[in-house]
Amino acid sequence: METLKPDTQTLEFELVNTWGGLPAAQQPDYPDPAALLRVTAELAAAPPLVFSGECDRLKDRLAAVARGEALLLQGGDCAETFDRVSAETVHSKLNTLMQMSAVLTYAAAMPVVKVGRIAGQYAKPRSKPTETRDGLTLPTYRGDAVNGLPFTAEARVPDPERLLRMYQASSNTLNLVRAFTAGGYAALGQVHEWNRDFLATSPQREQYGAIADGIDRALKFMRATGASPRAFDDSEFYVSHEGLLLDYEAPLTRRDPDAGRVYATSGHMLWIGERTRDLDGAHVEYFSRIDNPIGVKLGPTTTADTALRLIDRLDPHREPGRLTFVVRLGVDRVYDVLPGLVERVTASGARVAWVCDPMHGNTVEAPSGHKTRHFDDILGEVRAFFGVHRSLGTYAGGIHVELTGDDVTECVGGGHDLGFPDLVERYESACDPRLNRSQSLDLAFLVAEFLHREERA
Repeated sequence: METLKPDTQTLEFELVNTWGGLPAAQQPDYPDPAALLRVTAELAAAPPLVFSGECDRLKDRLAAVARGEALLLQGGDCAETFDRVSAETVHSKLNTLMQMSAVLTYAAAMPVVKVGRIAGQYAKPRSKPTETRDGLTLPTYRGDAVNGLPFTAEARVPDPERLLRMYQASSNTLNLVRAFTAGGYAALGQVHEWNRDFLATSPQREQYGAIADGIDRALKFMRATGASPRAFDDSEFYVSHEGLLLDYEAPLTRRDPDAGRVYATSGHMLWIGERTRDLDGAHVEYFSRIDNPIGVKLGPTTTADTALRLIDRLDPHREPGRLTFVVRLGVDRVYDVLPGLVERVTASGARVAWVCDPMHGNTVEAPSGHKTRHFDDILGEVRAFFGVHRSLGTYAGGIHVELTGDDVTECVGGGHDLGFPDLVERYESACDPRLNRSQSLDLAFLVAEFLHREERA
C-alpha cells in the first residue's frame, strides 16, 4: 500500500490532515504530482455539493433505521460513468428506487429512507492493479474518476483532471436529482401507477397482485379520509458513494461555520469499502474526522473484534445514525458469520444500523466470461439477513443493491428468467453486474411478501 501526503494548502484546517502519512489502499499512482496539486487546490476552492443540514437530517433518518422504526433502501450503479450523466439516466434510476420504496413502505408499515449510489460513485477498488489481454499488461480500470475504460496505454494512465470531471458530473447529477424530487414527482399515487405498469407485463403479476391490491386499498382509504401521505410525497432523497479517493474527499471537506462540525461535502453519506477498512489506515482515520453519517462494508472474514474496534474508531460517542454496517457475506455465509457479529455488537451497547448488501458476495463467472450474479442468490441472502435478525430479536435495517433503471442483461434469473446466453444482449456495466429495472422491482415485491407476512404474524 502506498503512503499519501496530502497538500495541506488545499485544506481549510488541519483537523482532517491526520490521515497523511498513513497507508492508503486503492489510491491511483498519478504520474504528475504537480498536476494533482493543481486539481486538489481547485477542488478546495469549489462550492460544496451537499450541505451540513442535509447530512444531519439523513443521520436522523438513519437513527430511526437503527431503532427499527424505518428501513433503508440504498441503490444505484456499481460505477457511474461520465457519458451517462443525463436527465433520462437519472430519471430511470430514481423512478426504479421510488417504485421499490413504495412497495417496501407498504409491506414494512414504516418509512423507507431512500439513498442513491449516485452523484459520486465514479471510483472503484479493484482486486488487482493490472490486467493482461493478449500479452499486453496495463493498469486496471479504476472508474472514470481515475482512468478510462478502453484497453489502451493512453486511456489507462491515471489522470487527476478526471477528479474535476467527477466533481462536475456529480454536481450535474445532483441538480437533476433535486429537480426530479421537487414538485410532486414522487407522489405515492403516481409511483403506484408506475408499479401497475410494471405488473401488467410481469410474468409474476399474479404473485405480486396481493401487494399491489393492498396498496390500492390503502390509497383509496387515504383519499376517502382526506389524508395525504406527505412523508412519501415530499420524498427526501439522499446521495452516497464509496469515499475511496482521498485526494478528492479531503479537498471537499468543510467546517460548518455555525456548529463547527466537519463534513465531507461530496455526498450526504460516504462508506468505507471492504478493501479499505484497515483500522490503522488512512480511510478509517479520515472517516473518523468527518460528521456525515457513514457506512462500512463488512465481508465474510470480518470478526466481531474488528467490528467493535471499528465502532470505537468511527463512532466513539455512540451517536444515533452515525454508523451503518453494510454486510456483504454471500448467500452461503450469512448464518455462519452474521449472528456472531450482531450478538457481540448488540451486547456492547452500540446501536448501529445493519444493512444487507446481497450483491458483492454472490458474483460468479458465466461460461462466456462475463461476471454475473444469480437473482435467487441475491434474494436468498436478503432472506437470510432478515431471518437472522428476526431470530435474534434485532433490527434488519434494509438493503444496499447495485441496480439500474435500464433493461440491461447483467444478472441472471428474476421474473423474466434471464439466462447465461442473454448476458451478451445488453451487458453495459463498466465494472460489476447490476439488477435491471424488472429484477429490481422483482426483488422489492419478493422482499415485501416476506415482510408483509412477518407484519401480520
